[in-house]
Amino acid sequence: MTADLIMFNLDCRDPQAQAAFYARVLGWAVSHSEPAYSMIGNGSVSVGFGQVEGYVPAAWPDASSSKRYHFDLSVPDVAAAADEYVALGASRPEFQPGGDRWTVLLDPEGQPFCLCPAG
Repeated sequence: MTADLIMFNLDCRDPQAQAAFYARVLGWAVSHSEPAYSMIGNGSVSVGFGQVEGYVPAAWPDASSSKRYHFDLSVPDVAAAADEYVALGASRPEFQPGGDRWTVLLDPEGQPFCLCPAG
C-alpha cells in the first residue's frame, strides 16, 4: 500500500516568520498563524512550522552539525530567484557545493535550501 504525503512539520524558532517566508517563496497561502505554530499549503500539501524552545538550526556547511532537512526548489532562473529570496530575508552562504548546478541559500533562521534550474 502506498501513502500520499499531505503534510510535514518542521521545528523552528519563529513559526510565523518561517511560514511567511516560505509562503512567499513557494507562492502558497498561510493557512494558520500563531506564535507557537503556523502552516502554509497549496491545496494538497501543507507544511507546518512548530516552535521549539532553544531551537538551533544546522550550521552550514559544518559537517559535524546535524542537518535536519532542506528543500530543493525548482525555479526557472536560479540567479533571479536567489536575488529575490535574499531580498525576502534569506542569505547566500559563501560555500556553494553545487557549482553551476544549484545554489544554496539559508532561510531566515539559517536552515539551508537549494535552488535548482527547472527542467
